[in-house]
Amino acid sequence: MADEPLDDAWAEALEESKSGGNSSQAASFADLGGSSGPAPSGSQNLDFLLDVPLEVTVELGRTDMIINNMLQLTQGSVVELDKAAGEPVEIFVNNKLLGKGEVIVVNDRFGVRITEIISQADRIKNMG
Repeated sequence: MADEPLDDAWAEALEESKSGGNSSQAASFADLGGSSGPAPSGSQNLDFLLDVPLEVTVELGRTDMIINNMLQLTQGSVVELDKAAGEPVEIFVNNKLLGKGEVIVVNDRFGVRITEIISQADRIKNMG
């Protein structure tokens, strides 16, 4: 086997340590230092994350459809969703559920008013 010389080397090292052989020595590492001042606070360490772009998606509703029905869709077809009008919509950040909200219109543009943010424990659970 290709691992036999390596296994033998480990076996020899184990025997040497058991027999009290004093050929080992403590490892020494150079001081990394770098700054003599106090350690930066947590917020300073996380400031670089504030400019990371995230994808925000609002899901109006879903439906299940068989392929035959999907192939019959044309311009003007209506697809029924699983949500009633006025029901809260889900807000996702990077495909992870953040909370719920209501659809609003501002200056002829759609928006979402956040009405509920799921708990931090639930967000962590949804990350997996």
